[in-house]
Amino acid sequence: MKTRAFITTLAVAILCVPVGVHPQSKPTPHVAASAEERVDINHATLEELVKVPGMTPSWAGRIVRFRPYHAKSDLLDRGVVSSEVYRRIKDYVIAHRENQ
Repeated sequence: MKTRAFITTLAVAILCVPVGVHPQSKPTPHVAASAEERVDINHATLEELVKVPGMTPSWAGRIVRFRPYHAKSDLLDRGVVSSEVYRRIKDYVIAHRENQ
C-alpha cells in the first residue's frame, strides 16, 4: 500500500513540474536587418514604420510627427520613443539625411 501511495505522489509531483519553462529566461536575440532592409525614419510612411518589428501605430505616428532626425538615436535623445521601444526597433531603422 505504501508503494502505491508513493507512486501516486511521485506521479502528481512530476505532473506539477513545468517543462521547458524558465521564468527568468530572456527571448532569443533577434538578427539585425541588413542596411538595405532597414526603414528610413525620415522618409518612411506610417504603414512602412508599423511593419518594423516591435513598432506600434502609436510610436510610428510619433516618429512621423517629430521629423526630421539627424540620426536614429534622436528618437531616444529627443524623447520620441521610450528606451524599451528604441531597444526593440534600433536594428531595423536608419535615418538618412538629405544632402545639403
